[in-house]
Order: sequence, then structure tokens, then C-alpha cells
Amino acid sequence: MAMVNVTINDNQIAVEEGSTILEAAKALNIRIPTLCHLDLHNLKMVNEVASCRICVVEVAGRRNLAPACATPVFEGMQVTTNTLRCIKARRRVLELLLSNHPKDCLICEKNQDCELQSLAAELNVREIKNQGEMSKHPRDTSSKSIVRNMDKCILCRRCETMCNKVQTVNVLSAIHRGFNTVMAPSMNLPMHETTCTFCGQCVAVCPTAALTEVNNVPKVWDALYNEKKFVMVQTAPAVRVALGEEFGAEPGTLVTGKMAAALRRLGFNAVFDTDFAADLTIMEEAAEFAHRLQHGGKLPILTSCCPAWVKFFEHQFSDMLDIPSTCKSPHEMFGVIAKTYYAEKMGLDPENIYVVSVMPCLAKKYEAARPELTQDEAPDVDTVITTRELAQMLKEANIDLMTLEDEEFDNPLGESSGAGVIFGATGGVIEAALRTAYEWLTNETLEKVDFYDLRGFEGIKEATVNINGADIKIAVAHGLGNARRLLEDIRDGKADYHAIEIMACPGGCIGGGGQPYHHGDMEILRKRMEGIYTEDKNKVIRKSHENPYIKKLYEEYLGEPYGEKAHKLLHTHYVKRRKM
Repeated sequence: MAMVNVTINDNQIAVEEGSTILEAAKALNIRIPTLCHLDLHNLKMVNEVASCRICVVEVAGRRNLAPACATPVFEGMQVTTNTLRCIKARRRVLELLLSNHPKDCLICEKNQDCELQSLAAELNVREIKNQGEMSKHPRDTSSKSIVRNMDKCILCRRCETMCNKVQTVNVLSAIHRGFNTVMAPSMNLPMHETTCTFCGQCVAVCPTAALTEVNNVPKVWDALYNEKKFVMVQTAPAVRVALGEEFGAEPGTLVTGKMAAALRRLGFNAVFDTDFAADLTIMEEAAEFAHRLQHGGKLPILTSCCPAWVKFFEHQFSDMLDIPSTCKSPHEMFGVIAKTYYAEKMGLDPENIYVVSVMPCLAKKYEAARPELTQDEAPDVDTVITTRELAQMLKEANIDLMTLEDEEFDNPLGESSGAGVIFGATGGVIEAALRTAYEWLTNETLEKVDFYDLRGFEGIKEATVNINGADIKIAVAHGLGNARRLLEDIRDGKADYHAIEIMACPGGCIGGGGQPYHHGDMEILRKRMEGIYTEDKNKVIRKSHENPYIKKLYEEYLGEPYGEKAHKLLHTHYVKRRKM
């Protein structure tokens, strides 16, 4: 790649031809404020539509200011980023954006986490000089997962880039023209009537509160103060490496024990770990894979833990509904076991049990309402809140997470293996399944349980594992765009695998739409992933089938993995959905 010499604020640097001014400035540690720009290197995605014009700079020889995020450098280019003209232009643009923006910052969902708000403070905007007509759009609260409030949209188009280029779901785009332009589904349909997977990645990248999650916190408070309810909570693997960020901890900090202690202080009757149910999922998924492998069943088997991925293939690949595993996701399995096995064991009326799931995911809110995931019309899981919502509850209750002493989860549904915790990172589900499937198929002990080829941020990863002399081909994808590529190759006969894991979000659940906002900093996701594998490494038990409470569950209640009772309670079916 040819290099070009550029001067920015009297600092010289050689950068690759085709680089933008913004990229060159970053290499010099020169900060240029941005708003619409979003650079996710690990996803090979850059939002550089230059719609906001906040990042304008002066280029010698040019009359007009140039957007740094979308202007390529050239040999000998001279750039100045901090002239009075640049500063005034940025402030003017921001004032115009704010003139058409609601002024309810104090009660806004993104208060103190809003990039527009932060930029206004940085650029010292203290008054709105233009007071004119403001756009007015109805709020879309149709779905169980995502709220659209287009009055707060600044047309940065980050959501469009994420939805269309990265996830290839193609739900959000600009409709109408001029002052009436709005980011919306085709024909401005309500979200629940579209092919939206509710992955929440649009929410994760939205700089304002134009896109937020459905708030289920009031439901949880009501349940906790209902004396007739036995309220239990479960926490997903990825929550423990991100929750601390909301209380000032470094990304990736493990707060497992502190989280258990905090949940008890909120008043939950029982505090459990979804990692237990992840171990249970492996028992069923590994057994299903082994059964297909040994009896000529349909391959490849696809993991089914991610509800956004499930909805994606129901819409986009409905001709392949016989490929995915029929296993319910871990938190749904937990809900079933809580309202059957646990209820019987503890002498509780299932109708009085209220299950709350703390998840890194917005799609889990939608998933919990799926009619397929019920027993006698009662949902397996009653309410889902996100990592962010749990942090909100703790702050409401004046509980400082980081000052608490570590506590253990309750049993019998709180003990887990290292295999359960790695569900939180891309590649973790299939690695956990291999740890068990290998031993079941070979009757040998797997000494090296770490499958490093399945880890990391590469969009599609491949590995081959020799089991009983046969090469088992594995693939892992994260991000729905990568999933589409993989499934299209399988459909077209260009790829041949035995087992595939797919997660909708970047990095897997650690990058879920309900996690603390990372604002495009992929290093945060890397640290969360490191935290996940650290907890796995520190576990005494690292294989799901060695979890003593899982063994007891099968002995006392379920019978054989993938057996009749297990299949009735822990497996589901999929629905062919309209492809728009």
C-alpha cells in the first residue's frame, strides 16, 4: 500500500493512501470531535456518511471546510483542526441539531450517557439560538424489546449502517425527505411487524435516545414487593464482565460474587446463575449432536441459544428450519426447571414463582414472550431486564456494587462449570459442547479443554477436531452479516460443516444490545472476553457433564439427556416467518 505524507496542526505523518483525515489525526493522537462517525475495526465497519458535519477541518487550498471522517488524504495535504472557523462551524451545526431536539435531558433514558449531550458540553453550547418548528413523530412501542423515539433522532445513520451493512437485516433506513426525513422501517411499519431480530445493535450504537430498550424495571419492582410471589433471578454469563463498568470498574472486571450479593440486597428470594442452565443446554445440545452424528441426522447442527439469530433464520432461511438445534436457550431452560423441578423440590406453587432473567440482550425480552416458550400458557421466564437495567435498579436502591463482599449463588440451580460461563463469548457455546461431546463419543477424558481456534473476534472462524478418527468440522460466526454468508454458502453447497455456532452480536453476548454502552470502543469488548475466559480458567469444574447438580437433576427428574421428558421440557420448535 502506497504511503502519503500529511501535516496536521504542524505535525507530520505518513499514512496509507486512502486513509481519511480523521484516521491520520488519530494516529497523531489529535482528537477531532465526531458524532455520526462510528469505527468498529473488528467488524470491518465504518459509518462515514458525514451527515452531522461536526468533524469539519480546514484543508489548505480549499475554500470549504472538509468533514474529517470522509475526506481522504493526499500527498502534501496540510490540515488544521482547531481554527476559530472550525470551532464556530461545529458549534453552529450542534446548535441547529439541538434546536430540533427535545429538551428533556433530566428524564431522558440516555441522560449522562448521550453523545449529543456530551458534545454540547465539550463545545460549550449554552443556548439554543434558533427556535423554529420541531419535528414530531409518534413513539413506536410496539415490540417487546426496542422503543423508537424519532423526535430524538439526529439522522447520524449509525443504526442504518449497523442494521444493513453489519447485520444485513435491512429494517432501518431513511424515509421521506427534507425536514420530514426519519430513520424507520419500510412504509414506517411498527417494529414488531418487520423482520427486525431485536438484536439491539442499533440501540448499542445510537448516540442519543432515539433507540432504547423497553424498560422492564417497574415490573421487577412490582414483583419484588408482591408478598404472594416467590421471585427468583438468574444472571447470564456476560453480565458479570460488564456490570462493573456501570460502577466505575474497568471493562472485563469480574463481579460475579458482588453481583450475587447485590441481587440479594434487592430482595430476590433466590439468586441463581444462568451458567447452570448453560451446562444443562450443553447436555441437551451435545446429546442432540451425538444423536444426529451417529444416526445419520441432519447436519450441520446449528446452536440455538441466541434469540436474535433464531428470529433471523426464521425470516431469512425458513427453508432450513430443520438444521438448528431444537434446544431452548439457557435462560428459558432455567425458567422451565425453576417452575417444575425446583418448585417440586422446595414445595412451591409454580403459579407463585416469578422468574427474572438478567441478560446482556434485548432480544431475550422478545424471546420470553414467544408462545412456544410456555408451559400450560404460563411463560418459562416472566420478565427480562438488561445489564443496564440491573445497574439502574441497584443505583435506585443506593447499592454500590463495588463495595460489597463476594457471595455465592444459591443451589441447586447456582452451581456451574467453566463451560457454562464461556457461553458469553463468541465461540464459547460450541467449545463447551465439544468438551462434552468429545468425551461422550470417545469414552476418553479430554485433557486439553481449551479450543483456542474457536476464540477471538474474526467474523467467521473454522476448526477441525478429530473424534474417533473422524474429522469434525466446526464453524463459528458472530454478527448476522457473517451468519448470512455462512448460511448462504451452506445452502449453495459451498461449505460443509458438522456443527456451527452463531451469535447475533459482535463478540457474542459480551457485545449484546443490553450491555453498558461501549461507544464503538472494541477494546472494551476484548477485555470483557478476557474476563469470561479468566472465570472459566479459574473454575474447578470445566465440563458441563461433570457439574454435580446437573447430574442430580437428570437422576432425580429428567432421566436421560435428549430423552422424552427432557425433550418435552427443554426443546422447542421454530416458525416460518415472512421475508420482507
